[in-house]
Amino acid sequence: MKKLFLLLVGGITAIVALCLVGPLLGFAFSALLVFLGMHYYVKATSTMMKVVWVAIGLVGIFSAISNVPAIIGLAALVVLYIIYKKWNNEEVSLKQIKEDSSDPFTNFEKEWAKLTK
Repeated sequence: MKKLFLLLVGGITAIVALCLVGPLLGFAFSALLVFLGMHYYVKATSTMMKVVWVAIGLVGIFSAISNVPAIIGLAALVVLYIIYKKWNNEEVSLKQIKEDSSDPFTNFEKEWAKLTK
């Protein structure tokens, strides 16, 4: 019965994710525009180029706002991932993801705690 429920919910979320591929691609393109605008704004030396890169970044932000359904698609992909993990009887926890992260600040805090003991 549990597998049937997972299959049913997984099928529904897969359909939702597939229906929202267009907005997801638009959202990804918008994020790329924002990233490029920020990246090249920092590297620009002239005021005119800074204005151009800010304008490109703003276009990306407004485009991302218009792709609000992509957030539903992202949520569907996350739910689909969780269902996949549950189907394979694997545990899904954020604690495990946080422990495996290579964030330099968390590693620094762990090492500092070891040194102070």
